[in-house]
Amino acid sequence: MNDTKDFFHCLKKLSLLYVEDDNNTREELEYFLKNKVKELYVAKNGQEGLEFFEKYQPDLIITDIQMPVMTGTKMIKLIKEKNKTIPIVIITAFNDTDYLFEAIKLNVTNYLTKPLNLFALSEVLANIAKNINLEKENKEIYNSLKQYKDIVDERSIISKIDINGIITYVNEPFERISGYTKEELIGKSYDIVTVPLIDNNTFKNIWKTINIKKKSWQGRLKNISNTGEEYFVDIIIKPILDLDGNISEFISLSNDITDLETTKEYFKTQTQKSAFNLTESIRIVNAYKEAINESNIILRIDLNRNIIYANDAFYKISGYTKEDLIGKPYSYLKHCDLTSEEEGKKIDSIFNGNIWKGKISNFKKNGQVFHCNVTMYPLKDKDGKVIEYMGIRHDITDIERLHDELEDAQREIIYKLGEIGECRSLETGQHVKRVAEYSKLLATKIGLSQKDINKLFMASPMHDIGKVGIPDSILNKNGKLDSAEWEVMKTHAKIGYEILRTSKREILQAAGIISYTHHERWDGSGYPLGTKGEDIHIFGRITSIADVFDALSSDRVYKKAWPLEEVLELFNEEKGKHFDPKLIDIFMDNLDEFLQIKDTFRDINWWKILVLELS
Repeated sequence: MNDTKDFFHCLKKLSLLYVEDDNNTREELEYFLKNKVKELYVAKNGQEGLEFFEKYQPDLIITDIQMPVMTGTKMIKLIKEKNKTIPIVIITAFNDTDYLFEAIKLNVTNYLTKPLNLFALSEVLANIAKNINLEKENKEIYNSLKQYKDIVDERSIISKIDINGIITYVNEPFERISGYTKEELIGKSYDIVTVPLIDNNTFKNIWKTINIKKKSWQGRLKNISNTGEEYFVDIIIKPILDLDGNISEFISLSNDITDLETTKEYFKTQTQKSAFNLTESIRIVNAYKEAINESNIILRIDLNRNIIYANDAFYKISGYTKEDLIGKPYSYLKHCDLTSEEEGKKIDSIFNGNIWKGKISNFKKNGQVFHCNVTMYPLKDKDGKVIEYMGIRHDITDIERLHDELEDAQREIIYKLGEIGECRSLETGQHVKRVAEYSKLLATKIGLSQKDINKLFMASPMHDIGKVGIPDSILNKNGKLDSAEWEVMKTHAKIGYEILRTSKREILQAAGIISYTHHERWDGSGYPLGTKGEDIHIFGRITSIADVFDALSSDRVYKKAWPLEEVLELFNEEKGKHFDPKLIDIFMDNLDEFLQIKDTFRDINWWKILVLELS
C-alpha cells in the first residue's frame, strides 16, 4: 500500500470528541464526522465534554468556545492539565476573539470559524491524523529497537565504553562472568577487567582497528574476574559512529568460551606428554580438531579454490547442503554489496598464501545475507608448501543487523524532520524523498565525493524546515501573496539556517546551508543573500534544481502539475539566470533517470479522493 493511501486511512483510526451546544450545528457536523473516524463521542457542553474525555480518552477534540454550564476554554484548560499533547481544534464565531486568544494561550492545535467549512475541517483533520501517525511510527520504531536490544542483552555478554575507555554500560551476563557489580564498573576504566592479561601488541592492534580504522575487532581474550579467576571470551568490539562518521562510543559483545579454552589447554598438555606416542598424538589431534569443528563455522578450500569441506555449523547458517557446496568453486558463495570486479579482487586477497582476516558477507541459499568475521589459514605440508585453506568463521549477523537498524532509525528521523516543514504547507512526504533522490543523482553525475553525496542526500529533505516559522495564513494562502506577505515568506530560508547552523553535526550544518542557499539564483537575483554564480554553495545550486523540478512537475492543492515540455522549456530559459548552466546540462543529459525517480516515488492526489468522498 502506498504512503498516500495509508495516510488517508489514518483518519479512520482516530477516536474524536465533538463538543457543541447548538443543536442544528451539532447534528450537521455529527452526520459529517461519524463515517470519517473510528469512534465519535458527542457532548452538548463543556462539562459533558470533560466527562467524556475522562471516560473515553479520545485521540483529538473539536469544540465550540461559548457554551452553557462550562465554556470551551474552561474545558480545554482542565483537559490540558491532564493531557498536554492532545490535539484540540476550536470552532469560533468572528465575534469570539477574546475567547479565541484565551484558547490560543492554552496551546490549541488549530481553529475554524463559523459558519463551518467542511473542506477546511477535513484538511485540518487530515494534517492532525498524519502527525499522530508519525508519532506512532516513531514510538513503534523505538519499541522494536528496545525489544531487539533486550534479546541481544539476554544471549550475549555486553559492555559499552566511551571514547576515553570509561565503562558506561554492562549487562547482567557481564556482571556474572566478571564478578563485578554495575556499581563497581560504571565510570571505571575498562582495563579493570582486560588490560592486565592483554599483551601490548594485541592492545595496540585492537586500539588501531577500532579507533583509527573505525572497524570492528574480533578475537579471543583472557580476562580476570573480581575473584582472581581467569576466564576466556570470544569477543567483537565495534565502534559506533554518529551521522558525521565520528566515533561516539564502543560496544563489545562476547561469548563465554572458558570451557573450550580449558579443553584446548588440556589437549595441548596431553600432546606434549605424548610426543613419542604416535597413536596417542593422532587421537589427541583428532579430539582437538573435533572441539574446534564443533565450536566454529568451518570451510576448507583446495588450491584450485574449490570447496572440499564444510561443517554442520556452516550448512546451518548458510542454508546450503553438502550436495550444494562440495566441489563448487569458492566464488559460488556470492558476496553481497560487491561488484564482480570487487569480488574477484577480494577473493584473490583471501587466497594469497598468508593468513587473511576480515569480514565477509555472503548470500544464504534463500537469498538472505549472513555476516561473519573470518580468518583464512593456509595449511602447509612439512616443506612449508600450501596444500589447502581453512576458513574459521564467527557469526556476527545479529550485530550487523542491529547496527543497520540503528542507522535506519537515524535516517528515518531526518526524513520526519524534513516532512514537518512540508506538512505545514500541505506538501506530501514524497516531495522530500524525491528532492533527496534528485539531489543525490545530480551530485553523483557532477562527481562530488561520496562523503558529500551522502551528506547532501541526508540533508536535502530539510531544505524547507524554516517554513515552521511562517504563519499558516501566509503559508497556505489560497491565492497570490502580496508584497508584504512575500517578504515574510522569504524569511523561511534564514529561519531554517538559524535553526540548524549552531549544530555540531555535519549533516545538520549542511541542511542549514541548503536552507539558506537553495533560493539563490545564478544571476544574483535570488534571496536571502543575493549571491550569484559559483559563490552559491554547490549544495544550494543542486537542491534548487531538484526542488523546482519537483514543485513544477507535481500536483499540489493550489495547482496542477506542469507538462514536462513546459518544465524543460522553463529550465532552458532560466539556464544561466536562475540555475547553474552546467548543472542544467547534466540534468538534461540524464533526464530519463530523473523521470524514473519521479515515477518510483509517485504522489497520489488524496485531496481529490477526499473531495470525491465529501461530494
